[in-house]
Amino acid sequence: MKTIVINKNDCDQRLDKFLFKTFKNIPKNLVYKSIRRKNIKLDGKACKPFTKLLLGQTLDIYLKDEFLFCRNKFNFLDSCDRIDIVFEDKNIILVNKESGVLCHPDKNTTNNSLIDKISSYLYKKKEYDFLKENSFSPALVNRLDRNTSGLVMAAKNAQTLRVLCEKIKNKEVKKFYICVVEGYLNCEKGRLVGFILKNENKNKSEILQKSSENSKFALLKYKVLDRKYNKTLVEVELETGRSHQIRAQFSNIKHPICLDYKYGAKKSAKCQYGFALCSYKIKFLFKNPSCVDYLNFKEFKVESESFVQKFFKN
Repeated sequence: MKTIVINKNDCDQRLDKFLFKTFKNIPKNLVYKSIRRKNIKLDGKACKPFTKLLLGQTLDIYLKDEFLFCRNKFNFLDSCDRIDIVFEDKNIILVNKESGVLCHPDKNTTNNSLIDKISSYLYKKKEYDFLKENSFSPALVNRLDRNTSGLVMAAKNAQTLRVLCEKIKNKEVKKFYICVVEGYLNCEKGRLVGFILKNENKNKSEILQKSSENSKFALLKYKVLDRKYNKTLVEVELETGRSHQIRAQFSNIKHPICLDYKYGAKKSAKCQYGFALCSYKIKFLFKNPSCVDYLNFKEFKVESESFVQKFFKN
């Protein structure tokens, strides 16, 4: 049996969503069965899966301890805390991710992902205490592929996470990338439109001209910055955020990103920096800034010269 007092990072979410995030070991069907059988009570009373949690409420969970203990919760403690911070305040942290670093752990990596590094950093600053949190831990608002470098946003609390996710959904956050593609793009600027289909087994996306089952609409804008050595330096503005979108769409028009061998780039000397793609600028265009006055900023860039720019020069 476990008793939880709902704190500010837990409230304003559905009971079932809270339980899924807090207890990774509980099967979903057991969550719903336990709520139905009143083995999970809110303020000592029966509740529903869709019940919204309120600050200060008490949740009693009558389940075996094996379901209530998460072994992976403390993995970040073994991670290093060295991160390249672009901006930080009490609610958000923007970091410049190195190429080769995973945003989240995968089955082969248990720590030292970007979110582990950020959690370790905030824990040592005493801004994140996992012993006092039930469901929330520092969370990334956007993600980059392992071999893509650049700006990643992380929220320090649940309210900021909800606000930023909503702003991204409403296209009030603009993300810009810089990349080097093979060959010369003929047009100074343009749009790439299609439908993207992700093959999870191969971890690769395919561009389709027509919509099909499980495909998603994909749109990006690009602007040529320079051309030389049979390479084109390009700025990309994402209108949709799909998995491997930039890589797949440029590969589809026969201009793959340099060093991106998965999507058809020509083989060259191995490079420790991954491929030539960097998330270098984020703009915040909040239509109603008064509701998020604590996020009162406009634009951030990777100020130092990125590997992408150095690669283009050489």
